[in-house]
Amino acid sequence: MKLITAVIRPEKLDEVLDALEQCGVNGLTVSQANGYGQQRGHVEVYRGAEYNSDLFAKIRIEVLAVDDLVDGIVDAILASASTGQFGDGKIWTVDVSQTVRVRTGERGAAAIS
Repeated sequence: MKLITAVIRPEKLDEVLDALEQCGVNGLTVSQANGYGQQRGHVEVYRGAEYNSDLFAKIRIEVLAVDDLVDGIVDAILASASTGQFGDGKIWTVDVSQTVRVRTGERGAAAIS
């Protein structure tokens, strides 16, 4: 079992969610995030004043998946989130040793379906 985490552009969220639905993902977590990568720093103008900002608004998506589905989910996120520009984001996976559904106490793959 793996936890897939993707940090993407906010404007790509709907496309990514549609792609994940097509992959059969029936549960995920979405949260707002701020950060930077190679495009670090930009200047914003607000009411005529310039402000330097080192952080960009991003969306963080987390999906738990059984090992067999991980590559398809990562490919779906990659295809739907990419613009080919700096700031598209990152995707990473980590091993998950245990999952438990709080409501029922189910463990393992049964807890994520």
